[in-house]
Amino acid sequence: MSTTCDEKPELKPVSWEARLALRFAQTGTRTVLADRRHSGPLVVQKALYPEGDAVCHAVIVHPPGGIAGGDRLSIEASIEPGARALITTPGATRWYRSAGPLAEQAVRLRVAAGASLEWLPQETIYFEGCRAANRIAFDVEPGGTLLAWEIACLGRVRSNERFARGEAFQSLSFESAGRLRWIERGRLVAGNRALASGVGLGGQSVIGTTLFRPVKPAEGVRLLAAFRSAGNCIGGETGLTLLGDMIVGRYLGDSAEQARAVFAGWWAMVRPSLIERPAIRPRIWST
Repeated sequence: MSTTCDEKPELKPVSWEARLALRFAQTGTRTVLADRRHSGPLVVQKALYPEGDAVCHAVIVHPPGGIAGGDRLSIEASIEPGARALITTPGATRWYRSAGPLAEQAVRLRVAAGASLEWLPQETIYFEGCRAANRIAFDVEPGGTLLAWEIACLGRVRSNERFARGEAFQSLSFESAGRLRWIERGRLVAGNRALASGVGLGGQSVIGTTLFRPVKPAEGVRLLAAFRSAGNCIGGETGLTLLGDMIVGRYLGDSAEQARAVFAGWWAMVRPSLIERPAIRPRIWST
Protein backbone atom coordinates (compact mmCIF):
# COMPACT_ATOMS: atom_id res chain seq x y z
CA MET A 1 0.00 0.00 0.00
CA SER A 2 1.41 3.39 -0.90
CA THR A 3 0.53 6.97 -0.10
CA THR A 4 1.39 10.29 -1.64
CA CYS A 5 2.18 13.57 0.02
CA ASP A 6 -1.16 14.91 -1.23
CA GLU A 7 -3.08 12.56 1.04
CA LYS A 8 -4.04 13.97 4.46
CA PRO A 9 -5.07 12.00 7.53
CA GLU A 10 -8.68 12.30 8.61
CA LEU A 11 -8.99 14.78 11.49
CA LYS A 12 -11.51 13.92 14.16
CA PRO A 13 -12.92 16.56 16.53
CA VAL A 14 -11.35 16.54 19.98
CA SER A 15 -13.75 16.09 22.89
CA TRP A 16 -13.00 17.19 26.43
CA GLU A 17 -13.77 15.23 29.58
CA ALA A 18 -13.33 17.41 32.65
CA ARG A 19 -14.07 17.05 36.36
CA LEU A 20 -13.98 19.49 39.24
CA ALA A 21 -14.59 18.68 42.92
CA LEU A 22 -14.61 21.39 45.61
CA ARG A 23 -14.95 21.25 49.39
CA PHE A 24 -15.61 24.33 51.52
CA ALA A 25 -15.07 24.17 55.28
CA GLN A 26 -15.20 26.51 58.25
CA THR A 27 -11.94 27.22 60.07
CA GLY A 28 -12.60 29.52 63.01
CA THR A 29 -14.58 32.41 61.56
CA ARG A 30 -13.23 31.87 58.04
CA THR A 31 -14.62 29.76 55.22
CA VAL A 32 -11.81 28.11 53.29
CA LEU A 33 -11.62 26.17 50.05
CA ALA A 34 -10.29 23.14 51.88
CA ASP A 35 -9.98 20.85 48.90
CA ARG A 36 -10.10 21.25 45.13
CA ARG A 37 -9.44 18.46 42.69
CA HIS A 38 -9.71 18.67 38.95
CA SER A 39 -8.90 16.82 35.78
CA GLY A 40 -9.12 18.31 32.34
CA PRO A 41 -9.91 21.96 31.58
CA LEU A 42 -12.10 22.89 34.55
CA VAL A 43 -10.60 24.84 37.46
CA VAL A 44 -11.02 27.32 40.30
CA GLN A 45 -7.93 29.50 40.31
CA LYS A 46 -8.13 30.90 43.83
CA ALA A 47 -10.48 31.63 46.74
CA LEU A 48 -11.65 35.24 46.94
CA TYR A 49 -12.83 37.26 49.97
CA PRO A 50 -14.43 40.53 48.77
CA GLU A 51 -16.63 40.71 51.89
CA GLY A 52 -14.31 39.40 54.59
CA ASP A 53 -13.51 35.93 55.91
CA ALA A 54 -17.03 34.61 56.47
CA VAL A 55 -17.95 34.00 52.82
CA CYS A 56 -15.61 32.37 50.30
CA HIS A 57 -16.19 33.37 46.68
CA ALA A 58 -15.07 30.94 43.95
CA VAL A 59 -15.09 31.46 40.17
CA ILE A 60 -15.28 28.30 38.05
CA VAL A 61 -13.23 28.68 34.86
CA HIS A 62 -13.56 26.49 31.77
CA PRO A 63 -10.55 27.53 29.62
CA PRO A 64 -11.84 26.16 26.28
CA GLY A 65 -14.57 28.80 26.50
CA GLY A 66 -17.43 26.55 25.48
CA ILE A 67 -18.84 23.02 25.47
CA ALA A 68 -18.72 21.16 22.16
CA GLY A 69 -20.36 17.97 20.95
CA GLY A 70 -18.96 14.96 22.79
CA ASP A 71 -17.65 16.97 25.77
CA ARG A 72 -18.49 15.68 29.26
CA LEU A 73 -18.17 17.96 32.29
CA SER A 74 -18.72 17.08 35.95
CA ILE A 75 -18.82 19.62 38.79
CA GLU A 76 -19.25 18.72 42.45
CA ALA A 77 -19.13 20.95 45.51
CA SER A 78 -19.61 20.16 49.19
CA ILE A 79 -20.32 22.93 51.69
CA GLU A 80 -19.57 21.67 55.19
CA PRO A 81 -21.29 22.77 58.43
CA GLY A 82 -20.80 26.46 59.19
CA ALA A 83 -19.18 27.24 55.83
CA ARG A 84 -20.52 29.87 53.44
CA ALA A 85 -19.69 29.74 49.74
CA LEU A 86 -20.61 31.80 46.69
CA ILE A 87 -19.87 30.17 43.33
CA THR A 88 -20.12 31.95 39.99
CA THR A 89 -18.57 31.96 36.49
CA PRO A 90 -16.54 34.62 34.63
CA GLY A 91 -18.93 34.71 31.69
CA ALA A 92 -21.66 32.84 29.87
CA THR A 93 -21.44 29.07 29.45
CA ARG A 94 -21.63 28.39 25.71
CA TRP A 95 -22.85 25.14 24.21
CA TYR A 96 -21.55 25.05 20.64
CA ARG A 97 -23.22 23.48 17.63
CA SER A 98 -22.57 19.78 17.23
CA ALA A 99 -21.93 17.57 14.24
CA GLY A 100 -23.91 14.86 16.04
CA PRO A 101 -22.44 13.87 19.44
CA LEU A 102 -24.23 14.90 22.61
CA ALA A 103 -22.48 17.27 25.04
CA GLU A 104 -23.16 16.71 28.74
CA GLN A 105 -22.71 18.58 32.01
CA ALA A 106 -23.60 17.19 35.45
CA VAL A 107 -23.50 19.49 38.49
CA ARG A 108 -24.02 18.11 42.02
CA LEU A 109 -23.98 20.56 44.94
CA ARG A 110 -24.30 19.44 48.57
CA VAL A 111 -25.03 21.81 51.47
CA ALA A 112 -24.74 20.66 55.09
CA ALA A 113 -26.84 21.84 58.03
CA GLY A 114 -25.67 25.26 59.17
CA ALA A 115 -23.96 25.94 55.82
CA SER A 116 -24.98 28.18 52.92
CA LEU A 117 -24.40 28.05 49.18
CA GLU A 118 -25.00 30.79 46.63
CA TRP A 119 -24.92 29.28 43.14
CA LEU A 120 -24.97 32.31 40.84
CA PRO A 121 -23.49 31.43 37.43
CA GLN A 122 -23.80 33.73 34.47
CA GLU A 123 -26.15 32.61 31.73
CA THR A 124 -26.06 29.42 29.66
CA ILE A 125 -26.25 29.94 25.90
CA TYR A 126 -27.39 27.08 23.68
CA PHE A 127 -26.05 27.83 20.21
CA GLU A 128 -28.10 26.95 17.17
CA GLY A 129 -27.36 23.35 16.23
CA CYS A 130 -26.17 22.20 19.65
CA ARG A 131 -27.03 18.88 21.31
CA ALA A 132 -26.88 19.48 25.04
CA ALA A 133 -27.80 17.78 28.31
CA ASN A 134 -27.40 20.00 31.37
CA ARG A 135 -28.26 18.53 34.79
CA ILE A 136 -28.00 20.48 38.05
CA ALA A 137 -28.89 18.89 41.39
CA PHE A 138 -28.94 20.50 44.84
CA ASP A 139 -28.81 18.31 47.94
CA VAL A 140 -29.46 20.53 50.98
CA GLU A 141 -29.69 19.11 54.48
CA PRO A 142 -32.33 20.50 56.86
CA GLY A 143 -30.82 23.66 58.32
CA GLY A 144 -28.82 24.37 55.16
CA THR A 145 -29.38 27.50 53.06
CA LEU A 146 -29.54 27.83 49.27
CA LEU A 147 -29.69 30.89 47.02
CA ALA A 148 -29.45 29.81 43.39
CA TRP A 149 -30.35 30.73 39.87
CA GLU A 150 -30.03 29.33 36.37
CA ILE A 151 -30.58 31.33 33.16
CA ALA A 152 -30.78 29.71 29.72
CA CYS A 153 -30.71 31.39 26.30
CA LEU A 154 -31.85 29.67 23.12
CA GLY A 155 -29.58 31.00 20.41
CA ARG A 156 -27.54 34.20 20.41
CA VAL A 157 -30.05 37.02 20.38
CA ARG A 158 -27.41 39.75 20.02
CA SER A 159 -26.15 38.07 16.85
CA ASN A 160 -29.70 37.66 15.52
CA GLU A 161 -29.29 33.89 15.83
CA ARG A 162 -32.40 32.00 16.79
CA PHE A 163 -32.66 28.39 17.89
CA ALA A 164 -33.72 27.07 14.49
CA ARG A 165 -31.81 23.77 14.83
CA GLY A 166 -30.68 21.69 17.78
CA GLU A 167 -31.91 20.40 21.11
CA ALA A 168 -31.20 21.05 24.79
CA PHE A 169 -32.25 18.96 27.77
CA GLN A 170 -32.30 20.76 31.14
CA SER A 171 -32.86 19.36 34.61
CA LEU A 172 -32.88 21.33 37.87
CA SER A 173 -33.67 19.49 41.10
CA PHE A 174 -33.72 20.08 44.86
CA GLU A 175 -33.40 17.30 47.43
CA SER A 176 -33.47 17.49 51.24
CA ALA A 177 -33.21 14.78 53.90
CA GLY A 178 -33.03 12.13 51.22
CA ARG A 179 -36.31 13.23 49.62
CA LEU A 180 -36.81 14.91 46.28
CA ARG A 181 -38.60 18.17 47.07
CA TRP A 182 -38.70 19.89 43.69
CA ILE A 183 -37.68 19.14 40.11
CA GLU A 184 -37.96 20.94 36.80
CA ARG A 185 -37.08 19.19 33.54
CA GLY A 186 -37.49 20.21 29.96
CA ARG A 187 -36.40 19.10 26.50
CA LEU A 188 -36.14 22.10 24.23
CA VAL A 189 -36.20 21.00 20.59
CA ALA A 190 -35.92 23.48 17.74
CA GLY A 191 -39.10 23.57 15.71
CA ASN A 192 -41.23 22.09 18.48
CA ARG A 193 -44.56 23.91 18.76
CA ALA A 194 -44.08 24.32 22.53
CA LEU A 195 -41.32 26.88 21.94
CA ALA A 196 -43.75 29.20 20.15
CA SER A 197 -46.97 28.29 21.96
CA GLY A 198 -48.51 30.59 24.53
CA VAL A 199 -48.61 27.66 26.97
CA GLY A 200 -44.90 27.08 26.35
CA LEU A 201 -42.19 29.70 25.84
CA GLY A 202 -44.39 31.95 23.72
CA GLY A 203 -41.61 32.57 21.20
CA GLN A 204 -39.26 33.96 23.84
CA SER A 205 -35.61 32.91 23.90
CA VAL A 206 -34.53 33.39 27.54
CA ILE A 207 -35.83 31.43 30.52
CA GLY A 208 -34.63 31.48 34.10
CA THR A 209 -35.34 29.98 37.51
CA THR A 210 -34.35 31.04 41.03
CA LEU A 211 -34.48 29.02 44.26
CA PHE A 212 -34.27 30.63 47.72
CA ARG A 213 -34.50 28.41 50.79
CA PRO A 214 -35.39 28.24 53.67
CA VAL A 215 -37.83 31.05 54.38
CA LYS A 216 -40.36 31.19 57.20
CA PRO A 217 -44.00 31.59 56.06
CA ALA A 218 -44.42 35.20 57.21
CA GLU A 219 -41.02 36.19 55.84
CA GLY A 220 -41.80 34.44 52.58
CA VAL A 221 -44.99 36.45 52.13
CA ARG A 222 -43.10 39.68 52.89
CA LEU A 223 -40.34 38.85 50.42
CA LEU A 224 -42.79 37.96 47.66
CA ALA A 225 -44.49 41.33 48.11
CA ALA A 226 -41.11 43.09 47.98
CA PHE A 227 -40.07 41.20 44.85
CA ARG A 228 -43.32 41.96 43.08
CA SER A 229 -43.23 45.65 43.94
CA ALA A 230 -39.66 46.06 42.64
CA GLY A 231 -41.00 46.53 39.11
CA ASN A 232 -37.66 45.91 37.39
CA CYS A 233 -38.85 43.73 34.50
CA ILE A 234 -39.67 45.63 31.31
CA GLY A 235 -40.51 43.54 28.26
CA GLY A 236 -40.27 40.18 30.00
CA GLU A 237 -42.47 38.26 32.39
CA THR A 238 -41.74 37.06 35.92
CA GLY A 239 -43.50 34.72 38.30
CA LEU A 240 -43.00 33.93 41.99
CA THR A 241 -44.28 31.06 44.12
CA LEU A 242 -43.88 30.19 47.79
CA LEU A 243 -43.59 26.40 48.04
CA GLY A 244 -43.42 25.51 51.72
CA ASP A 245 -40.14 27.01 52.91
CA MET A 246 -38.81 27.74 49.41
CA ILE A 247 -39.36 30.65 47.02
CA VAL A 248 -39.28 29.71 43.33
CA GLY A 249 -38.94 32.61 40.90
CA ARG A 250 -39.10 32.56 37.11
CA TYR A 251 -38.25 34.78 34.17
CA LEU A 252 -39.41 34.51 30.56
CA GLY A 253 -38.30 37.06 28.00
CA ASP A 254 -35.76 37.86 25.32
CA SER A 255 -32.86 39.37 27.29
CA ALA A 256 -30.24 37.60 29.39
CA GLU A 257 -29.16 40.98 30.77
CA GLN A 258 -32.68 41.67 31.97
CA ALA A 259 -32.98 38.21 33.52
CA ARG A 260 -29.70 38.74 35.41
CA ALA A 261 -30.81 42.16 36.60
CA VAL A 262 -34.14 40.82 37.88
CA PHE A 263 -32.57 37.85 39.63
CA ALA A 264 -29.75 39.93 41.12
CA GLY A 265 -32.36 42.31 42.50
CA TRP A 266 -34.27 39.47 44.15
CA TRP A 267 -31.01 38.01 45.49
CA ALA A 268 -30.08 41.38 47.00
CA MET A 269 -33.42 41.53 48.81
CA VAL A 270 -33.42 37.95 50.11
CA ARG A 271 -29.77 37.61 51.13
CA PRO A 272 -30.01 39.64 54.38
CA SER A 273 -32.89 37.41 55.50
CA LEU A 274 -31.32 34.09 54.61
CA ILE A 275 -27.66 34.56 55.56
CA GLU A 276 -27.80 37.86 57.46
CA ARG A 277 -25.41 39.65 55.11
CA PRO A 278 -25.89 42.47 52.58
CA ALA A 279 -25.51 41.60 48.91
CA ILE A 280 -21.92 41.97 47.69
CA ARG A 281 -21.79 41.54 43.92
CA PRO A 282 -18.88 39.40 42.68
CA ARG A 283 -16.35 41.63 40.94
CA ILE A 284 -16.15 39.27 37.97
CA TRP A 285 -19.66 40.34 36.95
CA SER A 286 -18.35 43.82 36.15
CA THR A 287 -15.44 42.71 33.93
